[in-house]
Amino acid sequence: MSRPRFLADHDLNDYIVAGVLRLEPSVQFLRARELGLARASDDQVLQFAVANPLLVVSHDVTTMSDAAYKRLGQGLPLTGLFLVKQLTPVAAVIDSLVLIWSASELEEWGGRVQYLPL
Repeated sequence: MSRPRFLADHDLNDYIVAGVLRLEPSVQFLRARELGLARASDDQVLQFAVANPLLVVSHDVTTMSDAAYKRLGQGLPLTGLFLVKQLTPVAAVIDSLVLIWSASELEEWGGRVQYLPL
C-alpha cells in the first residue's frame, strides 16, 4: 500500500494545488502542464497516471469522466479520478484532498471516479 499522490489536470485551479501544499507540504501534487501533458488528451492523462501511480484531479467533469468510464468499460486500469465542479468552494476541495492523502491509500481509489468535496 502507498500514500496517495496527485496529478492536477491542465485546467485545475492552481489555488487548489497551492492550498493542499500549504496545509501539507509533503503531499506529492504534480501538474500536467509541468510534465508536458498540457495538450494531452484526457485518455493520455489517465494513462500517464496509471503508469506513474497518480490520482488525477480535474475540473473536466464531462470529458474526463467520459474518458475514465470508457477506460473502465474496456477493462483498462484507472488509478482514480477526482472531479471538481468549477464553482465548488476551493477550501472544501483542499480539505478533501488533504483528508484523502492522510487517511487513505492510493490503491483504495483504483477504478473509482469521485466528485469532490467528499
